[in-house]
Amino acid sequence: MFKEIKPNKIFQDVVEQIEDAIVGGDLEVGDKLPPERELKETFSVSRGTLREALRVLEEKNLIDIQLGAGGGAIVQEVTPNVGTDSLSLLLRSQDIPLASLKEVRMDMEASITRLAAERGGPEGLDRLQNILKRAKESLDNHSGWRVYVRADAEFHMELARMTGNPVYEYIQTAIHENINRYYAEFLEHDESVLCDHYKDLCDIVKAVAAGDEKRASDMMQQHLGRMGQGTIKNR
Repeated sequence: MFKEIKPNKIFQDVVEQIEDAIVGGDLEVGDKLPPERELKETFSVSRGTLREALRVLEEKNLIDIQLGAGGGAIVQEVTPNVGTDSLSLLLRSQDIPLASLKEVRMDMEASITRLAAERGGPEGLDRLQNILKRAKESLDNHSGWRVYVRADAEFHMELARMTGNPVYEYIQTAIHENINRYYAEFLEHDESVLCDHYKDLCDIVKAVAAGDEKRASDMMQQHLGRMGQGTIKNR
């Protein structure tokens, strides 16, 4: 399953080989990696290098290192969190300009909304309507922009689920788990702005429900294009 490591790629190769074995199915959920001594001999690496590689794999949630008798490195299920770790770290680094994030969102979510209009069924539409209801209640109750933004995130995530494409859902998860920093700094919090935002969402749902793929896609692009327009230009 594993092979000896070349000296100039020690750390990277240890991580990549074990990752490949997990993702490729050679190691299944619940399997235990070979003992540390055996892995050291297989990879021809030092104890410190091996432990650092295992630590990285644990941070990626690919293994769980259990201590004590019967412990060891146990293979974990590959989840959406694993697939979006790198993107989440990039967004959290605060090195991504708002305009760059906006550009990607506009293109990606236009495609997501088009596919939701094409593929979405009545269950997804019901969930969108329930989300809109909660968003409206937050506005009527003057609950504040943070409550409204949570409903907005659910709305975009539901559209991604309606595509039936898990890649869109994974990317949406990473974006919406890390976008609140941008909202807090740049999104206008005036209730009239949020009301206009809510109207956009209602119009998008109408287009999705009608199966009008082009209109739904265009409306999502326009909606995201209006968000924070002035602050982006000044940044």
